[in-house]
Amino acid sequence: MTALESPSTRAGIRSRGVVVLAAVAAAVALNLLVYTLGRIAGGEFAFTQGNSSAQVDAITVAGFSAVPLGLGLSIVALLVPRLPWIARAAIVVAPVLAIATIGIMTIPVDLDVISTIALAICHLTLAPISIAAIRRLRL
Repeated sequence: MTALESPSTRAGIRSRGVVVLAAVAAAVALNLLVYTLGRIAGGEFAFTQGNSSAQVDAITVAGFSAVPLGLGLSIVALLVPRLPWIARAAIVVAPVLAIATIGIMTIPVDLDVISTIALAICHLTLAPISIAAIRRLRL
């Protein structure tokens, strides 16, 4: 512990880290469930990329859930103690990005209907998880 860190500061950093990790774990688990249900319902999760076929697999779903959410929440967790307005902005930006990426990443590719719906739901799950985590981070 440095001279500038108090025990409560270190505890605050740890608790914010727990919030970020819990949110990421929840998003990954929920989106893997959605992906699995989409597979059971007949979704192929295959699309054409260039001249070849590409596949959205469970690892891709987990990564596309964990990385953007983890990065965004980490930024909020680091900045919110010094810039409290970041939380208010993030509560708006996070769901907008979750919804916008459906139109940017999911709809433009030639997935079957079930796969498109499942992946769109995966994007949408990030909105309430983000909001809940950001609200917890600003406490």
